Amino acid sequence: MSFIFSETILDNGLRIAAEHSDSAVTAAIGFFVKAGARDETSKLMGVSHFLEHMMFKGTESLSAEEVDLAFDDIGAEHNAFTSGEMTAYWGAGLPEVLGSIHGTLADILRPSLCQEDFDNEKKVILEEIAMYDDQPFWVLYESAMEQYYGDSPLGHRVLGTPETINNMKRDELAGYFSDRYSADNTTVVLAGKLDFDAMVEQIQALCGGWEPTEVKRSYEKVIRNEGMFEKHIPDLQQHYHLMMMPSVSFQSEQKYAASALAAILGGGDGSRLHWALVDTGLAEAAAASVDTNDQYGEQLTYAVCDPSNAQQVAEIMRDEMANVVNTLVQEDLDKVIAKAGTSAAVSSERPAGRMQRLGGMLTTSGEYVSLENELKTIESLTIKDLQEVAEAFPWVPKFETATLHT
Repeated sequence: MSFIFSETILDNGLRIAAEHSDSAVTAAIGFFVKAGARDETSKLMGVSHFLEHMMFKGTESLSAEEVDLAFDDIGAEHNAFTSGEMTAYWGAGLPEVLGSIHGTLADILRPSLCQEDFDNEKKVILEEIAMYDDQPFWVLYESAMEQYYGDSPLGHRVLGTPETINNMKRDELAGYFSDRYSADNTTVVLAGKLDFDAMVEQIQALCGGWEPTEVKRSYEKVIRNEGMFEKHIPDLQQHYHLMMMPSVSFQSEQKYAASALAAILGGGDGSRLHWALVDTGLAEAAAASVDTNDQYGEQLTYAVCDPSNAQQVAEIMRDEMANVVNTLVQEDLDKVIAKAGTSAAVSSERPAGRMQRLGGMLTTSGEYVSLENELKTIESLTIKDLQEVAEAFPWVPKFETATLHT
């Protein structure tokens, strides 16, 4: 199935982009806002995620119940997410309902932000924070990010903290919305079977009046703390260990090589860490990954094991990281390339998958790369490419955090 890429920018700065094909049987649309945890002040930590909740609480024309029914009545999927990098709202369904999906999304993105809804949603978010506090890895990871990045907003918790959520005022949230949810800080992406010109006309009609603010993301120098941090989690029976080090950014051409090397090291069954730790019974889980973000990136490895195996597991993790480059063979790379191709093919079969890939790409870097060209880049990777990225960003832990058992 071949897709055509089209894009335009409205006079108010709203960018519209699409991958469309007459052979597709469904269609999807998403609004991607360049507003995430990294764009918040420490006082308003969690406001991006709070706003995601508030978008579904009603508008001048729709109540919260009517928002849900607007999607359900036409059989459309819909969802939203917030990350450190962005907030996105999307819907998918049959091609003939794409206009209705867009109409509802455009409406909820100009919400009422009522005080009563704000007060009620605080309780929901506090419950969500409490839920994640029951997950040891999540607790360790968030604590590690705060220690690793120090005072930088790159270490902000997406959900915020009980303190920041409790202290947040409705007017502060509304101010953040007015600043960040502007036309020129939002990208509308579409995928599947659709008439691009007709959708641009509809988007212009509903969103052409949105105001631009010329808001820009702040790119301060990334300062990372080094060392070892231990976190006590009461009543914890297992040991968790996380290692972090700098890596490539999303904009880097080396991101594919970095991700391939991470997959060989700890990308599930068949990886180095799996055979050394999980298959041997020393650890319940072990993995490695590369997290590429806007202008910065991180490499991470982690393991979960019995506390009695903690020291041995940590030593093996370091050994596998140190030796992965020197033990690379073509078979390792061939397997990773095959898995990447399969994963890309599966996700691209559904327009919703293409839409989310397109939205994330354009919001993070602003540059379009077709899935086909991306796959060609991955398929052309060589052992030398992996060695070069490992030399630039070695798998040598700069910061470690582990659970403390007393």
